[in-house]
Amino acid sequence: MEYTTLGRTGLNVSRAGFGALPIQRTTLSTGVKILQSAFDAGINFFDTARAYTDSEQKLGLAFKGKRQHVIIATKVHGKTKDQVLKLLEESLVQLKTDYVDILQLHNPEKLPDPADENSGYAGLIAAKKQGMTNFIGITAHRLSNAKLAIESNLYDVIQYPLSALSSEKEIELIELAGKKNIGFIAMKPLCGGLLTDIDLAFSFLWQFEDVIPIWGIQRMRELKQILKLVGNPPPFDKKMKRKILQERKTLGKNFCRGCGYCLPCPVEIPIPMAARMKFLLRRSPYRKLLEPQWQERMMKIEECKKCYACSRRCPYKLNTPQLLEEMLADYINFAKIKGIVIKRRKK
Repeated sequence: MEYTTLGRTGLNVSRAGFGALPIQRTTLSTGVKILQSAFDAGINFFDTARAYTDSEQKLGLAFKGKRQHVIIATKVHGKTKDQVLKLLEESLVQLKTDYVDILQLHNPEKLPDPADENSGYAGLIAAKKQGMTNFIGITAHRLSNAKLAIESNLYDVIQYPLSALSSEKEIELIELAGKKNIGFIAMKPLCGGLLTDIDLAFSFLWQFEDVIPIWGIQRMRELKQILKLVGNPPPFDKKMKRKILQERKTLGKNFCRGCGYCLPCPVEIPIPMAARMKFLLRRSPYRKLLEPQWQERMMKIEECKKCYACSRRCPYKLNTPQLLEEMLADYINFAKIKGIVIKRRKK
């Protein structure tokens, strides 16, 4: 395992981080086993959140008695000082510790006012003063928010979606954070599942020595795959660059990253999946996506009220209703090619 310093925190973290969102989908025993295996293999940086159901509980059980050897970052959705502290207290109970190494505000719509004594930022500062966290950070899905957070110099770390599909402006955040000595954590290194070439995804991020990607892991084979790449990183060469250009050409500019901030939908359209369906059908096993239960979910798109609440919440400013209509048309055509006829609800 290779290690690097996470910006001004001075923390010596593994260059391959463990994203603990998917671990909530495992059984308790399986999750603990995977986490312990990652630790035994040299991964020492684990990122979770209060919102990830039992993810924190699994980390707490996995690292009981090893706390001083593990670097834990968690996130809270609190908008006020009191909310941040209350949620952190809950996290600490689940994590079986009295502090976290990094406490992050979980993708606030707007950056909190540092002058407001009751703001979420005030909660971070209070948590640090009380010894409940050593360092503070913020996560963002909007480029504008990430840039403002870095330029404010108020946070020790920034967490932002970064992958081989990121734009040049997004990649420029790395240099901007470096100038401020702010640690950079890269979420969604596989772009929400759209990148299926793990070698390409890994190679792209490995070129940035000061960026810590958090790989979402929920299966032992996924952990082994990441560890294999750490041991023998594929070079980021001309071949990889050509692959990236092809991926970007295929996806276009306006594609859904699957972050889920568009939800909830008033008619319960599963937007993060439905808005990427065209690519999921062609990049993953498609049969389950054509089963009756998924047909029913996709047909909910015809119930869309065009309220555009999803578009207003989208960090990437997508015209979500229009995108969903395009995905439904493709879904029906794809099913037809596979010999499956899907009935339209509308006349």
